[in-house]
Amino acid sequence: MRLIDVKNYVFQEFLGSQTPKYAILSHTWGHEEVTHQEWLGWLATGSSSAMKKQGFQKIMGACKQAKEDHLDGLWVDTNCIDKTSSAELTEAINSMYAWYRDSTICYCYMADVPTASSSDDDILTLFRESRWHTRGWTLQELLASRQIVFYSQSWTVIGTKDTLLSPISAVTGIEESCLAEATGQDRIRFANISMKMSWVAKRKTTRVEDIAYCMLGIFDINMPLLYGEGMKAFTRLQEEILRSTNDHTIFCWALDETVPEGWISMLAPTPQTFKDSADSRSFRNSALYYESLSMTPYSMTNIGLSITLPVIFTPKACMPSWMLSSMPTRMTRSICAYAWSTPLWSSGGRNPCGGLWRWIRKVSEA
Repeated sequence: MRLIDVKNYVFQEFLGSQTPKYAILSHTWGHEEVTHQEWLGWLATGSSSAMKKQGFQKIMGACKQAKEDHLDGLWVDTNCIDKTSSAELTEAINSMYAWYRDSTICYCYMADVPTASSSDDDILTLFRESRWHTRGWTLQELLASRQIVFYSQSWTVIGTKDTLLSPISAVTGIEESCLAEATGQDRIRFANISMKMSWVAKRKTTRVEDIAYCMLGIFDINMPLLYGEGMKAFTRLQEEILRSTNDHTIFCWALDETVPEGWISMLAPTPQTFKDSADSRSFRNSALYYESLSMTPYSMTNIGLSITLPVIFTPKACMPSWMLSSMPTRMTRSICAYAWSTPLWSSGGRNPCGGLWRWIRKVSEA
């Protein structure tokens, strides 16, 4: 891990337990960020090109705050990673969640929230409207960091993660228990897949692949980065998740306008399809759940998902009208019963299993 020494601004590298207590910066990227090479150039020659960038002042503000907090090191994603090295970038992205989790404090700098000179209500309104809440990478920074202090563009304190739990939860759709310092890490660890996917469903990243890469730490997944693969990155992420869990809520996505025409995979094409899936639950106390634990492993093959699942018969009266619309055969009715009665459930009467239901409709039409 490469840290900035906040006293003399030089880089220092640490491994494992040798890493000292450090602060970490969370922010949204602008057009004038300082790269690793530009920072080295400024240290070597005092070049003014780096100093003229807005990102330079952001880093210096974080260094000043770290010194005031009696910390020696600071990590910033703009200049502490040499992005010309694909190996270093891959290692950093796969390690980033842990770096935020292990930091002593996270400084969240909101460049679009002006100086806190107006009323508290105005500041909270601007806080809720900040671009920071809409970006993909800031999600893991919010979830992983145990202690966060939010700052306006003039480095005036807006509040902390714990004091702003309610507005953060309202904006992000994340339960307060998953954000609180005392309970957050345990709740995140046991949250099901569809709930975690719903947290990122409305967020954006500059590069298409990053909407998948920004979730690696949230799902405790490691995988290589392949920029240029597009949304195949999200499919790879789901395949990696399938290898490490038996949580069937990964199939609880809905058919919406983001699903490409002719999509027949059980896996979701985009995170947006999970936007209404936060309430999906596994019935862990049901007999069917314990039966599923003894099922054979499932995996992705060259022709799709290979999975063995229990099928049960459910009276039509217990099934929603949308499921009764196309069930011409006993076999299809059994599979539909599974889709509704397996250890998956979603509130609001919505289709809880988009990928499976589309496959069912294909069977019905055949």
